[in-house]
Amino acid sequence: MKRFNMVLALLFHALLATGCTGLPEGVTPVSGFDVNRYLGEWHEIARLDHSFERGLQKVSAQYSLRDDGGIRVLNRGYDAEQDAWKEAEGKAYFIDDPQTGRLKVSFFGPFYGSYNIIELDHENYRYALVCGPSRSYLWILARQPDLDAGIVEQLVARAGELGFDTGQLIYVRH
Repeated sequence: MKRFNMVLALLFHALLATGCTGLPEGVTPVSGFDVNRYLGEWHEIARLDHSFERGLQKVSAQYSLRDDGGIRVLNRGYDAEQDAWKEAEGKAYFIDDPQTGRLKVSFFGPFYGSYNIIELDHENYRYALVCGPSRSYLWILARQPDLDAGIVEQLVARAGELGFDTGQLIYVRH
């Protein structure tokens, strides 16, 4: 757990140095966002590699409301090499208005990184494409551990159109 927290701390220090709550040029967060529909459990389908998640399987995030109006974030993943679950709890707040899918998230004190929802199943809230402050951070999330291959292809294509290196995506084992 300490190693996971230390790695997350390093990530957020790196985010701070690179404009932590920014948005990649040419990328727009979704509008018409409904936080209440987004709450609950999401499973990571694919991601760009980062040390804070390296080697993790069965990665999920649980979102719930906080008393202060923010969102509680609980990230969880299984490290097969260590035969252990890793968890990190954080908090998120909207950067713009609550109908825009653009938040700042912190797992350590005053350090925030951006959480930009750039594609979303507005009808059913079954899947989302999320990026950080640069094109080095990208996640495909879904309500279930598996997502229809056609939808994954569409999200990967959209990420490619936006300039993300989709050839480097890691597909998460559940």
